[in-house]
Amino acid sequence: MRRARASTRREPTIALINVVFLMLVFFMVAGTLAQPLEQGMNLVRTVELEGRSPPDALVIRADGTLTYRGSEITSPAAYLPRREDTASPDVRLVPDRDLPARDLVRIARELRAAGAGRVMVVTERGLQ
Repeated sequence: MRRARASTRREPTIALINVVFLMLVFFMVAGTLAQPLEQGMNLVRTVELEGRSPPDALVIRADGTLTYRGSEITSPAAYLPRREDTASPDVRLVPDRDLPARDLVRIARELRAAGAGRVMVVTERGLQ
């Protein structure tokens, strides 16, 4: 009788790669990706400050009226001739929180059609 050859079965390395990948994902999620604040450092509190729009921004109220530096604007296209600084200026919009999104999109499209470069929406950002 011949002795049966012991089969040399290799372990698949795919399982090892999967485990290492899952560990990598776990530590990326569980770990801190940003540097923490230094010990004893407190951020500035701006709760009591009065909010003001940037001086070159087009303000849109909740009812859809447009104002620029305190004066009312009749249409988004009428805002651009007041800006002579560049051929296709970047426009900053400061919308009211209660302004419907469809009105904001409509006004941004009208500004782009009138020759605005980029249309940027200025929002409030808070740290939690």
